[in-house]
Parts: sequence; structure tokens; C-alpha cells
Amino acid sequence: MNKVLDLYLTFAKMGAVCFGGGYAMLPLLEREIVNKKGWTTQDEILDYYALGQCTPGVIAVNVSTFVGHKQGGVAGAFAATVGMVTVPSILILTIAGLLTNYAENPYVQRAFSGIQVCVCVLVLDAVSKLWKKSVKNKLGLTIFAAVLILSLFTDISSSFFVLAAGFVGLIAGKIHDLKETDKK
Repeated sequence: MNKVLDLYLTFAKMGAVCFGGGYAMLPLLEREIVNKKGWTTQDEILDYYALGQCTPGVIAVNVSTFVGHKQGGVAGAFAATVGMVTVPSILILTIAGLLTNYAENPYVQRAFSGIQVCVCVLVLDAVSKLWKKSVKNKLGLTIFAAVLILSLFTDISSSFFVLAAGFVGLIAGKIHDLKETDKK
């Protein structure tokens, strides 16, 4: 199958079955594009998640764009991005029309409360996987604790946290490299 078409269909399929926003979609993205398709590695997907967080837009759409570009250049990025948003856009337009008429229906409200719990579990699953792969040492734990505390108790933008953590990681890596050079 043509790579661009494969990208479109793969991301359209994921977009059709993922509910709950970008973070809830991360486990499915990982399973599909890392494990099944082999389009990216575990380390690359973590980089894409981080970049997707600090670039404008929905993280799942951003990740699809990055993966599409890696696999098929600009055409691949376009196909993956359009694939990811095609079915959700159709569903959102349909649901928006229905929701206006049925939002107060007790059955609809009960369904939404069940969906919210499910989405919470999917987000926790994504956090657990990211934790295991990202917090590997004292520096990682320190960055995690600092960002957690600041994000809970301040109104600082999450983009600032991502950029600051990247800067701290860059500086710590440079210091590590200098120490290794001095040892030699």
C-alpha cells in the first residue's frame, strides 16, 4: 500500500476509536505506531510527546504530524494529520447537533460520567508509561517534583515548564559531558 495512504488510514482508524483527548490517546498511539507499525521507537515517541506538549494544538494531532513527517515527509505529515482529525471532526459535528437537544437527559449525563472515569484511567496509564521511561535518575525526579509543585500551586504556563525542563536537561548533560572529559 502507498505509504501516504497507509499513514492516513492508520491515523484515521486511531482517530475513530480514541476518546478523551490527547493524553488518553497516547497508549493507543504507542501501541499502533511503535509496536505494530514500527514507525518510531519508544524513545522517539517520548520526544514527540514532549514536543507535542509545547507546540500549539492537540498532542495526538501533533504526534501524528511528527510521525507522518518522519515516514513520508510533508505529504506524510499532511496525511497523518488529516487522518487523525477526519473521523473525530465528523463525530464532533454530529454530537454537537445532538447534544444541544439531549444534554440534560439523565441517560446522557450518566454515560458522560462513565466516560470521564474511563478517560481518567487512560490518562493515568499514559502517565505511568511516561514515568517509567522518563524519570530515570535524581535529576529526573527533581524536575518532576519541581514541575508538579509549581503546576499545582501556580498559574505558570505548561509551555514554560517544558522549556525550562529542557534547558535544565541540556545544562545537566553539558555538565556531565565536561566531567567525563575531565576524567579522561
